[in-house]
Amino acid sequence: MVSQASSYMPSPRISVVVPTRNEARNLPYVFSRLPADVHEVILVDGDSVDDTVAVARQLRPDIRIVPQTRCGKGNALACGFQAATGDVIAMVDADGSADPAEIPRFVHALVNGADFAKGTRFAPGGGSRDITRFRKFGNDLLVTMVNLCYGTHYSDLCYGFNVFWRKHVPVLHLDTASPPSRRGDGRLWGDGFEIETLIHVRVAEGGLLVTEVPSFEHPRLHGVSNLADFSDGLRVLGTILIERTGARRRYFHRRASGTRTVPVPARRLPRAVTILARALYILLYSVEQTPPRARHPARGHR
Repeated sequence: MVSQASSYMPSPRISVVVPTRNEARNLPYVFSRLPADVHEVILVDGDSVDDTVAVARQLRPDIRIVPQTRCGKGNALACGFQAATGDVIAMVDADGSADPAEIPRFVHALVNGADFAKGTRFAPGGGSRDITRFRKFGNDLLVTMVNLCYGTHYSDLCYGFNVFWRKHVPVLHLDTASPPSRRGDGRLWGDGFEIETLIHVRVAEGGLLVTEVPSFEHPRLHGVSNLADFSDGLRVLGTILIERTGARRRYFHRRASGTRTVPVPARRLPRAVTILARALYILLYSVEQTPPRARHPARGHR
């Protein structure tokens, strides 16, 4: 018989990673919703020109401020993951769209055996007051493609509220030290809003156990989002194609060399789907070669 003392499992230490760029007006609400027992809050600042850092330090004197090595939300998260010291990492947007008070539900999923607790707006108990019909349609198409490629059963793809064990950070293969891309915008693939998709497909390829946790998305509190539905949606599509090609190459290389294969190789897509997807990717490439759109100084990551 197992004694009560020996069956006791201490609560995991939670590192909350918050990517920010000009989110000073939103931080009071976001920080007020954090669970009281979090291990640490890591704010990754993307060269904010408002009082984001000062407000964060005023609200939480114990906060850890981490600079970005490049630019973009993806790079901000990668830098935060690298700096985290807790057992669990919670990804929380700084615009007030995700409610940090939901974090214990995600942690509960991890404690019950999941490797990765994935937020979803489209499961019973979840929802959104922010998503448009166009974005919902794009999400459905993209998540279907990922499910076909990896045999997953995701219901949401582009939602940024996720919690996972820190020991699985190496599975994500997020580089924080590489030189900037040659496109001249200072970003590598995965540094932008496609980061959620990149994480989800690498989690699937790595064979991690994923539990979807219903979550409710609220509209941004203050400021204007940097998210561009069309161009960023195409960037997500490009990420799926690139990751699928790389996953299949790695799988067959390992199988040919006799080493252990990755648990979930990327599957073949129907030829018609592949042709259509690659045509859209060519369109993405042409969009990416155009000069970056002007960035309003008051805008945040999202």
